[in-house]
Amino acid sequence: MVKLTQTLSSSTATDTPQWRDYLELTKPKVVAMLLLTAMVGMCLAVPVLPPAKVVILGLLGIGMQSAAAAVFNHVIDQRIDRQMQRTIHRPVAKGRVGTVQAVTFGVVLMVAGFALLWMLNALVAWLTFASLIGYALVYTVWLKHATPQNIVIGGLAGAMPPLLGWVAVTGQLDPHALLLVVLIFTWTPPHFWALAIHRQKDYAKAGVPMLPVTHGIEFTKTMILLYTLLLVVVGFLPWLSGMSGPIYLVGSFALNLGFAWYAWCLKFADKKGLAWQTFKYSIWHIFGLFVVLLADHAWYAVA
Repeated sequence: MVKLTQTLSSSTATDTPQWRDYLELTKPKVVAMLLLTAMVGMCLAVPVLPPAKVVILGLLGIGMQSAAAAVFNHVIDQRIDRQMQRTIHRPVAKGRVGTVQAVTFGVVLMVAGFALLWMLNALVAWLTFASLIGYALVYTVWLKHATPQNIVIGGLAGAMPPLLGWVAVTGQLDPHALLLVVLIFTWTPPHFWALAIHRQKDYAKAGVPMLPVTHGIEFTKTMILLYTLLLVVVGFLPWLSGMSGPIYLVGSFALNLGFAWYAWCLKFADKKGLAWQTFKYSIWHIFGLFVVLLADHAWYAVA
């Protein structure tokens, strides 16, 4: 019976289409969200529309480098992934893709992405590469295991795409682009800590010092609430700076209040599954926030 089970498991792994495994290595849903924020950065950088060539090369380059960072994360975290229910079926952790194969795939994506961005300008190429290093090495190798503030510090890498999109178009840094980074940087801790509460036992089992593991769930709920309130304040900055108008102001305020409400309920009226619901809302929240930014810009561009 044991041998039959092992044979079936082996057959299942072997029958998995390789292209699906490689696609999973790139974390496509995460990359898609990063590309949305990068595209918004591109559009906000110019009065009307950015050149099609810049959009295509920029999104391809940023997407490939982001995908490469995800692949390296799978390789580096394979030991941890095998210990966590959420990640145990990942391709490298399960052995469906070998370490050498995955690293080779990641390097190809990294080099190709860098080359495409270099065709636009050197600044965006190096900034995107720095973001890759920040996530794949600084966060995954060091911060994730060194401090419960790992996601706060390491979140900067994930907050970079709108700035990268802006720089892809203009070739230079801009304070307005940095405001977009601040928005995602402030959003990241409560977003990830909600997931960390939901998966607290997983992280404890894997020995990862996430905030709910080191400081407890109640303290983490307090931090989530404080960060969402900070996000409400930070959300006013694009409007106060003149980058966005009333469409963004109303939309972002409603979205940010929704996030703060979830955090308030999580802290003072928690119930089973609410941390997971908060995490899911946070994904729609950041998606909606950047759609509102884009809609506001498009409205005034047409007007």
